[in-house]
This record gives sequence, structure tokens and C-alpha cells, in this order.
Amino acid sequence: MKKYQDHAIFLLRMALAAGFSSAVLSRLGLLGKYSSGWGKFLAYAEEVNSFAPKSIIPTIAVTATTVEALLAVLLLLGYKTRLAATGASILTFLFALAMTYSFGIKDPLDYSVFVFSMAALLLSTVEQYRWSLDEILNNKTN
Repeated sequence: MKKYQDHAIFLLRMALAAGFSSAVLSRLGLLGKYSSGWGKFLAYAEEVNSFAPKSIIPTIAVTATTVEALLAVLLLLGYKTRLAATGASILTFLFALAMTYSFGIKDPLDYSVFVFSMAALLLSTVEQYRWSLDEILNNKTN
């Protein structure tokens, strides 16, 4: 099965990048009728972060969106993949914990947030990222 491992790693990287991209594009209204829009996202961010003061929700929302956009680009390009995958795992794990606190365990399980987080963690443990900018840059330095 090792024969297909490079393909699986590449596809995992693309799936994680697509997940973050979709969320960001939806918030920004760039997915047409499938967009949630910024207003709905702010309301959801307030619900998820029910433990946080309402005054910091916009900061949380902007920070999360900025980090998700950066992670999407890094994963898509395969640049600083280990760092991006680690960041993705931490960010989504914190999201899963916030969801669990605010809504109970069912929502993060139903939306596979823990799976997304652990998939990113698994990606961070890979030794070599084929078909990536990391691979190209690593080959130039060797």
C-alpha cells in the first residue's frame, strides 16, 4: 500500500486546503448562492464562542478567517506544509473544543471537525511532501 501513500498525502493536502478555502470564500460571499456571508458568519462565531465576550467576536472572526486563508494557500502550494498542517490541526481542534463547549459533542462529531483536525495532524507527521513547493525547494538545496 505504500505505493499509493504519496497520492494519499497529496489528496489529503488538497482536501484540507479545499475545506479552508470553501469556508473563507463562503464568508466573503464569493460562492454565490452557497455563500453564508460575513454577517451570518459573525453570528455563528458568536454562538460557537459563547464563552467569549461579545466585543471580541469580530477580532476572533477576522483572525480565524485570515489564518484559514493563509493555511489554505500554504497547503494548496505545499509550502511550509508541516507548519501549515500543524497550524491547521491546532486551529480546528480549538474550533472543535469551542463547538463542544457551546453546543455539546454532537455538532463537532457530526461535522467531522475532530476528523479534520486529526487528518491535519497526520499530515504534519509526513517526512516528504511529493508534488509540493517544499519538494522543489528541498531538491534545489540538496
